[in-house]
Amino acid sequence: MAPLLEEVSRLHFPNPPATHEQIAAFEQRVGWRLDPDLRAFYLHCDGTNLFDRLDFEFRFYPLAQIHRARVVMRKSDTDAAGPASWYALGEVQDSNFILLDVSQQHEGRYPIRDGYNEAFPHPDYCRQIAGSFSEFLAGALRSAGRWFWLRDA
Repeated sequence: MAPLLEEVSRLHFPNPPATHEQIAAFEQRVGWRLDPDLRAFYLHCDGTNLFDRLDFEFRFYPLAQIHRARVVMRKSDTDAAGPASWYALGEVQDSNFILLDVSQQHEGRYPIRDGYNEAFPHPDYCRQIAGSFSEFLAGALRSAGRWFWLRDA
C-alpha cells in the first residue's frame, strides 16, 4: 500500500488522516473492522478525490460518510433494498458507486464491487471488480480516470 498512498498524496487530493479514535468509532458504528488495506488508507487520508479536486473521477469517502449501500443508493435500510453487507466506500462520476462487500474476505481483505446504480442490487450488474481495496486503488490510479473494470465490456 505504501507506494499507492505516496502516489495519492503526490498527485491527487487527499483529506487529512483519520485518527485511531475515528477508526475505532467507525468500527463500533458499522460492526466490522477495517481490513489492512483500508486501515492503512484511512490512517494516511480520511478519503480522497482522484484526478481532480472538484470534478473527481473517483472519490473515496471519509469514514463518517461510509454507510450501507442500500441506504446511500436506495434510501432504505431493508433487505429488499439490497444486501446489508455492501457498503458505499466511494463514488465515480455519473452517480455510480464503489462498494465494499464485508460479507467475505480473501486473505484478510474485503472485495470491491461495481455499484452500478441503475441495476443495484442485482449481483450480475454489481459484480466483484477487485479482490481488495489495494487492487482497486492501483487500478484507479493507472486508469487516467477511466472505469478500468469495464475495459472488456
